Amino acid sequence: MTPDPHDPASIARFIDGIGRGVVATVSPTGSPEAALVGLAALPDGTLIFNTADAARKVENLRERGRVAVVICVDGDVSVQLEGDAAIVEGTERLRYGHAYDRRFPGSRALADGFLVVVVRPDWVRVYDAGQRPAVVREAGW
Repeated sequence: MTPDPHDPASIARFIDGIGRGVVATVSPTGSPEAALVGLAALPDGTLIFNTADAARKVENLRERGRVAVVICVDGDVSVQLEGDAAIVEGTERLRYGHAYDRRFPGSRALADGFLVVVVRPDWVRVYDAGQRPAVVREAGW
């Protein structure tokens, strides 16, 4: 399935179906850092992941709330996106943490020592290498 980059629900179904991706952040010294995370997606294209509060990406997100994310399965289609990321607290943490737990039952998203991160994409690229020539489509959200 090749998702439509102009349709957040299509992107969300693709991401939620895979359930993982690589999140890239920038360290306080300017170095790139990437981590494989479990990803849940909401129909509006919002992404959710959890992280240990001691993970290096936490400091990175607090310094710079921008991320790049790549989602790919063993096939030919990948989704790349960029957006604003925030560590959510209070009622937002509960809301998004429960949404994450629906995708990953038994997750530690709401456990002590873990944080919930929400990503709101503003740019999406879909790359389909299964077509000849490869098809690349982009959208701003």
